[in-house]
Amino acid sequence: GDMHDPALMEKIGAATAEEVRATGLDWAFAQTLAVARDDRWGRTYENYSEEPKIVSTYAAAMVKGLEGEGATFLDRDHVIATAKHFLGDGSTDGGRDQGDSLASEDDLIRLHAQGYAAAVDAGVQSVMASYNSWHGTKMHANKALLTDVLKGRMGFDGMIMGDWNAHGQIPGCDNGDCPIAFNAGLDVFNAPTDWKALYGHMIAEVKAGTIPQSRLDDAVRRILRVKFRAHLFDEPSPAHRPGAGGDIGTPEHRAIARQAVAESLVLLKNNGVLPLKPSARILIAGDGADNIAMQSGGWTSSWQGADNT
Repeated sequence: GDMHDPALMEKIGAATAEEVRATGLDWAFAQTLAVARDDRWGRTYENYSEEPKIVSTYAAAMVKGLEGEGATFLDRDHVIATAKHFLGDGSTDGGRDQGDSLASEDDLIRLHAQGYAAAVDAGVQSVMASYNSWHGTKMHANKALLTDVLKGRMGFDGMIMGDWNAHGQIPGCDNGDCPIAFNAGLDVFNAPTDWKALYGHMIAEVKAGTIPQSRLDDAVRRILRVKFRAHLFDEPSPAHRPGAGGDIGTPEHRAIARQAVAESLVLLKNNGVLPLKPSARILIAGDGADNIAMQSGGWTSSWQGADNT
């Protein structure tokens, strides 16, 4: 359900930034700007709306909340925000996760790219490329969209990061070697396991000319630019920063969460069923009937929350 409340989104972003900072991190992989067009997609719950206007409005508000703006931009109470997953993750054929989007170019712009335009205009510093393909081309290999459109026409001057080992899915690549993704415009590989191999191959490929020096310079420049904007070279280690180890789940933050839940609830029309009688016996069935992790959504302090009781 859509609560049509961008001001509340900004509050949620600010509260999230404070809590992320308290854990010692200064970069959040939020927010998801997918526009889900098929409810069979397993990550539908992460998107704001199937209406691009709402996604755009919320995108800008959340970037301002997470990163701050003006005098508070990327200060000690804020974090680097990420717009993801670029592009068309909510438009895949049949709602298949990491699948192929067959959306027309017009629909890609009109429906699926609107949130990114708003996020970039609001100053988002990181954009995450998507697992999905568009008409058969993996987004991590799509130079036209990553470099020509996002960095060029949209004027994004932050860094493009990869999704978890997504580069390894490109034909001709594996997790430890993928000049195709780097040349397409990826600045930061998401390489949890094979980063040493990736590093070694990248140096060899720059020396051999497979990766142009100018492409390497662009990636380094963008990464340093974001680090300087976030004052990382002026700060002590995360454990020694003011606010480190601070409060998570404060009464103030819980009040914001409660308001968000209340405003986004969907009220069903009463056809003689509502209100439910307190004495009624109701069957609640399925995997999620008594599963706090599933009821909390897919992302918690321990990834998917399976150990939360």
